[in-house]
Amino acid sequence: MTEAVEYDVVVLGGGPAGENIVDRTRAAGLSTALVESELVGGECSYWACIPSKALLRPALARADARRVPGLAGAVQGPLDTAAVLAHRDYWTGDWNDQGQIDWIDSTGAHVYRGHGRLYGVRKVAVTSPEGEHHILSARHAVVVATGTRAMIPGLPGIAGARPWTSREATSAKEAPGRLLIVGGSVVAVEMATAWQALGSQVTVLVRGPGLLPRMEPFAGELVADALREAGAVVRTGVDVEAVVRDGSTGPVSVVLEGGETLEGDELLMATGRVPRTEDIGLDTVGLPAGKWIEVDETCRVPGHDWLYAVGDVNHRALLTHQGKYQARIVGAVIAARAAGTSPDTEPWGAHTPTADTRALPQAVFTDPEAAAVGLTLAEAERAGHRVRAVDYDMSKVSGAGLYADGYKGRARMVVDLDREVLLGVTFVGPGAAELIHAATIAVAGEVPVQRLWHAVPAFPTISEIWLRLLETYRG
Repeated sequence: MTEAVEYDVVVLGGGPAGENIVDRTRAAGLSTALVESELVGGECSYWACIPSKALLRPALARADARRVPGLAGAVQGPLDTAAVLAHRDYWTGDWNDQGQIDWIDSTGAHVYRGHGRLYGVRKVAVTSPEGEHHILSARHAVVVATGTRAMIPGLPGIAGARPWTSREATSAKEAPGRLLIVGGSVVAVEMATAWQALGSQVTVLVRGPGLLPRMEPFAGELVADALREAGAVVRTGVDVEAVVRDGSTGPVSVVLEGGETLEGDELLMATGRVPRTEDIGLDTVGLPAGKWIEVDETCRVPGHDWLYAVGDVNHRALLTHQGKYQARIVGAVIAARAAGTSPDTEPWGAHTPTADTRALPQAVFTDPEAAAVGLTLAEAERAGHRVRAVDYDMSKVSGAGLYADGYKGRARMVVDLDREVLLGVTFVGPGAAELIHAATIAVAGEVPVQRLWHAVPAFPTISEIWLRLLETYRG
């Protein structure tokens, strides 16, 4: 048996959450090993956040420019698809992670490339691509940060249809002529926006009543309207029952409930995520393989005082920034426990990721953009809060009108009437993503409405929406 190499902390998974664990544990003086089977930097850097935003930015910039007098006439032509894809490739480093490796090396941590599996208590076994075997032992903690992968539903014919997942959708080398998208999630609407702008004819098929089901209903409605105006087809309330593809390069068809068939050149299945836990040795420590990993308020696995799970894999909040947030906190938790100090587990304490449940922000880079933080009205009501929703048409704000002719948008804040603080805020409109951090501060800080009245927005910015919302609330 290979002799174990001992570290203070061993991190299984080198995506954003794993990298942030490394950063925080090394800053605390703890020796750390990072194990990654693919590219260090993970899904976000190579197949999600970064490449998708590189694809979307030209589409959104052109859409904004087309609404500006004096500029609109100059930007009526198509996007330079080759240039957009080259820009995407630059931001992914052409799917080379050497820059990320260099950063890990600069921290003093050690990277092990290969497939890592838990090997009993406080141990991780690594098999390298060359077949070498290593056993890593952790004095204080093993952190699982293996993330998620796309879920492909078991539809008849799906196995031979070679559907796209988010990976293929963000790394494709050319725009398909016709792109069918199944799902109404963030991946679905962002990729519909990007590829429609890059020349594809996009059809979005949604089982439910609308897009973006985790946000306020008006967010999905405004995004659907804009996709249709851009030339995409958006159909809700439809079920896909089967997929058909003949040959390796031929068109792909989906069969809808009732027998209707739609044909495309590629099919993107944007139907959710599942945890990457099926083959990481959870069974060696008594945990079920292939499941989300349950954690306590410090992201430690109950019954295992040395095992933590951060990022998507714990199912608290499947967003890159929340995984990084959890990792910063867990790094501090591990350091505190290594020093013999009890963590601060009070809400909003230094060692509890409270924002995952109370002030979780999200930005969707469609046209219009949709951004939200905290609870929706329906979520707040289900949680038993006595609330009032305050809505405002964002086009009536001077800054919005100056930003774009024909600006379309809507804002909502959800007010806790008993405490007069905000439980949630949603903005939908061009440029809305850059508004959400102010809302995040208001929600996370539980800033009283009375004090928000004194946070004066600069004129004439779109942020003046805050004044209009507060005026509407106060009457």
